[in-house]
Amino acid sequence: MEETKLLALDLSIASTDVIELLIYDPPDQEIFHDILSSNRQRHEILKLLLSMPGVPEEVREEAGKILRLPIRLLEKSTQKEQLEHIRKVSILQKIQRLSVGEKISLAMKGGREVRSVLSKDPNREVVVTVLKNPKITETEVEMFAHSRNISEDVLRQISKNREWMKNYQIALAMVNNPKTPPGVGSSLVAKLRTKDVAALEKNKNVPIAVRAIAKRLLHTRIPK
Repeated sequence: MEETKLLALDLSIASTDVIELLIYDPPDQEIFHDILSSNRQRHEILKLLLSMPGVPEEVREEAGKILRLPIRLLEKSTQKEQLEHIRKVSILQKIQRLSVGEKISLAMKGGREVRSVLSKDPNREVVVTVLKNPKITETEVEMFAHSRNISEDVLRQISKNREWMKNYQIALAMVNNPKTPPGVGSSLVAKLRTKDVAALEKNKNVPIAVRAIAKRLLHTRIPK
């Protein structure tokens, strides 16, 4: 697969939906400061920083100063209403409204909930970009490795990451996933514990070539 071309997420021109998703599901606390510094002229974004829960107090205060609104005027009920609005228009619905380019950009910046939705996107470039998100965890990667709805390209991309392949549960999920390319699955068999090799040899969902390697390996580990 060709290398995915990453699109830098310019917060100064990002859509309100993208900004709202980043505020609702932030990858880290620094994102709030980045949004503020990039959108000092966009009042609709500043109002989001004021009204949405979870925004650091100093960011809200600065947004209020720019808008010339006393921070004390922001009632907790307003935050509650905003949160209910976000939940009503789900993360999934918001992401579905984005362009492919916006999804790819968001895939590099989004928090865990956003990554979870984007990992199921029909566009493989979006999913591959999720894997490049610096905040992604090995627990998430293991879930991808288990998924039967993920593309071969994504599984091949996972297999290229040496650190992830050191994680036994990820390797085990990969070799047992019917979608994993036979060449990738075959290379992982020798890393498995004997009991898992035995189970793999009986797993009719995986390619015959992988099961054959598991069978040969069992003969060497458990001589008859």
